[in-house]
Amino acid sequence: MRFIQVDIIGLSTSPSSGGAYALVLGEIDGNRRLPIIIGAFEAQAIALELEKITPPRPMTHDLLRDLFEAVGAEVLDVVIDELREGTFYAKIRYVFEGNEGQLDARPSDAVALAVRVEAPIYVAPPVLEEAGIPTEEEGIAMEHAEAVEEEEESNVPKSPMRRIEEQLERAISEENYERAAQLRDEIERLKSDLNN
Repeated sequence: MRFIQVDIIGLSTSPSSGGAYALVLGEIDGNRRLPIIIGAFEAQAIALELEKITPPRPMTHDLLRDLFEAVGAEVLDVVIDELREGTFYAKIRYVFEGNEGQLDARPSDAVALAVRVEAPIYVAPPVLEEAGIPTEEEGIAMEHAEAVEEEEESNVPKSPMRRIEEQLERAISEENYERAAQLRDEIERLKSDLNN
């Protein structure tokens, strides 16, 4: 399977998040964003490395990087390869003594290590298709205009699904990726209910 390379677009939070952050990954050769909810500790670990701030003592992810280096293993890349029941799964792929291996990891930990060893970050296409959020402003505006035109022609009130989709579009345009992730999950639940 060919994986899609992504880069870190940013970290965001809101006062109502209860200490959670959204790690936003962006498709390098595309327009989709992948928001992943992570904890405050992992967000801090990623932010410190992105800002090149060295803490007085090694953090857990620094220790992991140092361990790979000490044993002569090389981190090749990290891959976010699965999304099950709203939970993302990742692998840290490495080479040790000429043999390739991989470790199961939370995406936040895998990304925190990747930024420390300057390893590329990839996402499996099915994960990006399911949870990715397109950010092409023109495309969103055209879809919205078409939907409004259709509703005006039919004089039918908006469905709950359409209202949530519009809220999702607004959240994306405002770069509120945490809210966008919540709305994406709500849309998936509604679709699942309709199919059952």
